[in-house]
Amino acid sequence: MKNLLLNTVILLAGSGLVALAGPADDVNGAIQKLSGEASYSWHTTVAVPADSRFKPGPTDGKTLDGLTYLQLSMRNNTIKLFMKGTNIVVADPDPDGGWETLADFESNDDQGPGRFLGYMARGFKLPAAQAGDLVADCQNIQETNGVVTADLTPDGAKKLLSFRRNSDVSNPTGSAQFWINNGELTKYEFHVKGGVTFNDNDITIDRDTTVEINDAGTTKIDVPNDAKKLLP
Repeated sequence: MKNLLLNTVILLAGSGLVALAGPADDVNGAIQKLSGEASYSWHTTVAVPADSRFKPGPTDGKTLDGLTYLQLSMRNNTIKLFMKGTNIVVADPDPDGGWETLADFESNDDQGPGRFLGYMARGFKLPAAQAGDLVADCQNIQETNGVVTADLTPDGAKKLLSFRRNSDVSNPTGSAQFWINNGELTKYEFHVKGGVTFNDNDITIDRDTTVEINDAGTTKIDVPNDAKKLLP
């Protein structure tokens, strides 16, 4: 009889623990599962208002055992780069260009996309890491029709709106959504809006970013020989 009562208490306690697990725990668990994959691919799109001066193109990425490949559209150019640790190599978009280190690419194009690319590449985070930062800055987290939704805290929205250390952000707001399949993160989206002052210019930013993740555990990366020579 005592054993029966003890087992019942343990079962009820376990059920209580499960009940305490909420949408935030589901998302964090899905992110951890994705982080544990040896490889995965993703596709990122950014939507901005029609009258926005800067309209980012799509980005495709792959990661495999510490090596990351990115292909992004920038000013009608397709930029390709590989990252491994602190080492970054870039394919020059010019027809006669080859592979070079990011530092060389920046020095040869300090007034063009090279400068922006350097800032972006050095601050880049894999989707699993970005999603982890995102959920840490969420509040009012809930699940609706299988999708986890949340509001971003003002500080969280401010982080995503700040594209330079010396930029001032006003009235930051934002939201986020997360999709999970078989316990693993497969998609996330975040929307941010606010005013940004940079170099005495006032800009209103209204941006939706969507990241779709696929081929977890099966992604492969082919590295050209010229790029391999510049990576450790």
